[in-house]
Amino acid sequence: MLRTFGIASITGCLTAVFVIASSCGQVSDPVLDPTEVDPLSQEIRDETNPDPRCGARKLTDDEVRTIDEHQKTRLEARKKNGEVGTLVTGATIPVYFHVINRGTGISNGDVTTTMINAQMNVLNQAFAPWGYSFTLVSVDRTTNSQWFTGCYSAGSESKMKAALRRGSADDLNIYTCAPSGGILGWATFPSSYASQPTKDGVVLLYSSLPGGTAAPYNEGDTGTHEVGHWMGLYHTFQGGCTSPGDSVSDTPFEASAAFGCPAGRDTCSTAGLDPIYNFMDYTDDPCMNTFTAGQDARMDTMFTTYRYGK
Repeated sequence: MLRTFGIASITGCLTAVFVIASSCGQVSDPVLDPTEVDPLSQEIRDETNPDPRCGARKLTDDEVRTIDEHQKTRLEARKKNGEVGTLVTGATIPVYFHVINRGTGISNGDVTTTMINAQMNVLNQAFAPWGYSFTLVSVDRTTNSQWFTGCYSAGSESKMKAALRRGSADDLNIYTCAPSGGILGWATFPSSYASQPTKDGVVLLYSSLPGGTAAPYNEGDTGTHEVGHWMGLYHTFQGGCTSPGDSVSDTPFEASAAFGCPAGRDTCSTAGLDPIYNFMDYTDDPCMNTFTAGQDARMDTMFTTYRYGK
């Protein structure tokens, strides 16, 4: 269960947030308050045409607007119900780490305790300036070749998560495996927890952990990127050069994902260079080093709306 350590007034602080999940499949849906129902279809991860870094489905501008309106409605409902009265501005988040492998040894996905601890350190360094920290609660290891290489398929993902997931909406579950298609990772997003609680979490390519072999994506920032999604953030290039973009005012518009570390890249005519150093772009791990105040505000609002106390 989440333990908060910072709150602030909600009034005047609403920020649009990314609130759908990036996984699919069938689960037993609980009975929901109408404001809890996902604003879009449950089938929102495109297995046939995934991006090379992150498996979340690309959204249209209309979908973004629908999601933004749903978030506002849901937060207002929680306020009226007395569930929240203040905006969460920080938390210590419990983490359940699930290692999926096909045998012993790192090459078979059996990542070491040292790698797991290093990944936790990377997350804490990235999110601590914004009031969020992560505490490792437990590590479990499962030898299952089908889950190891098939974790990006709906069937294997569903079985894996149904068997292993722990905690509630404000507990983070991380799974490591070897997803197909060159995928480095994916995450579920906050509004899906109500209808798909067993799917909630982050999945990472095992060799993207610090000390892994997936250079230049082996310093742990695939984890940072995907936890950013779990906290409610879009890609910085969401929507390209047109509004609403990533729904954060202090990340400049970006026409497409950046790779490598292309300093000075500027793909839109609007103000500001492309945010290539942001954790929510696709640049190399050594290039990523920042979130923005606007992204922090959005994480706060999303966490309060969909995860806090759920």
